[in-house]
Amino acid sequence: MRPGLVVSTGSATHPGLRRALNEDAHLAGAPVFIVADGMGGHEAGERASATVIAEFARFIGRSALELDDVRFALSRAREGVEELSTSGNGRAGTTLSGVVIASVDGMGYWLALNIGDSRTYRLADGELEQVSVDHSVVQELIESGELTPEDALTDRRRNIITRAIGASSTGDADYWMFPAELGDRILVCSDGLTSEVSDDRIREVLHTTSDPQAAADVLVADAVSAGGRDNITVIVVDAVSVASRPGTLLETDTDIDMDTRPREAAGGVH
Repeated sequence: MRPGLVVSTGSATHPGLRRALNEDAHLAGAPVFIVADGMGGHEAGERASATVIAEFARFIGRSALELDDVRFALSRAREGVEELSTSGNGRAGTTLSGVVIASVDGMGYWLALNIGDSRTYRLADGELEQVSVDHSVVQELIESGELTPEDALTDRRRNIITRAIGASSTGDADYWMFPAELGDRILVCSDGLTSEVSDDRIREVLHTTSDPQAAADVLVADAVSAGGRDNITVIVVDAVSVASRPGTLLETDTDIDMDTRPREAAGGVH
């Protein structure tokens, strides 16, 4: 059976200029494209993010996943991270964001997931849209009208997150499922990118750098040049073949700006 969505991907990571360890971990192999940003001292963050990635690595090679697969992996990951905290590694925790390839009647869908303040974006028709919603104090203040997005960039509470895997958090992940379109470009990143590089610059790089590996490399280099105050991880995923109807694929090579068919109504799940 042919997959409803075929992708091309690139990824890059860097410890930044101020951290001794890179506590980010990532997975960029179909059908899973995720970034985990670990937190906690004494290597706990590094082990927490690696624990989450290991649970999702079991799915590599499958053509598509279902929501229950993702929820099961998250449940196992949470148990694994909690065990780290009780085995002398401090209050281990990690954020998680990204997409997996899903399928509805043989057609390709993106299933995005998020817990914490790592982010997932979608570039479509030249427009950059943040798919995920940060679980952070400043995001709550923005939504309540007490803080502007511009002020949030420098607010002293910008690193305080409200949900995580581990770190004494019991908050659930958010999920969004929407049909893939030919030419979609998905960006998954830790906050080490978004705290250093503006959305306008991110959009420019994604729009002008056709090769996904080159785009990931440029974005990480930009974040390092801007100060590199945190670990930085970037995954870029391009939809290069998408089923327009069951069993029929539209294909492209690397032209991410080509016209796409009208977007179908997105189906959201929580």
